[in-house]
Amino acid sequence: PISAKTHDNPDIYPAVLLAITTGMRKGEILSLRWPQIDLKRSLVQLVDTKNGEARTVPVPKIAADLLTERGKVRSLTDDRLFTDPRDFDRCWRETLAAAEIADFRFHDLRHTAASYLAMHGATLAELAEVLGHKTLQMVKRYSHLTEQHKRSLVDRMAAGVFGDE
Repeated sequence: PISAKTHDNPDIYPAVLLAITTGMRKGEILSLRWPQIDLKRSLVQLVDTKNGEARTVPVPKIAADLLTERGKVRSLTDDRLFTDPRDFDRCWRETLAAAEIADFRFHDLRHTAASYLAMHGATLAELAEVLGHKTLQMVKRYSHLTEQHKRSLVDRMAAGVFGDE
């Protein structure tokens, strides 16, 4: 995200941060409008999603703080959070080039978010809920990341029940 932070386009960093911290899709992020954002509760209400079902997405403090700051200087005549999504793809490619990252799509940030959630103990059902997947089958691609979490869980249980035998 460092090269995203320093890009001339002020939309790049907030979009990247939202993708990594929430797992939202690029289209969901770029189509956000201020009425969908509840800064008091740090939530985003997505209405138009890929699977056709609305969902509420919690926004962690780091992203909520950025949205709060961005909201202080927003247009009063345009309720879009990202006012020039047409230029976004070019700026995204420039950001990747500046970071010397190859073969990476914006959608990969959604996978990154899912991986981070799994590595921090999210269950498959929780991943499906956060990402807006209708079935657990869609989220199973992240199951290998929860193996270490499951190992830690059973080790803690065994230590609690049987001690350090």
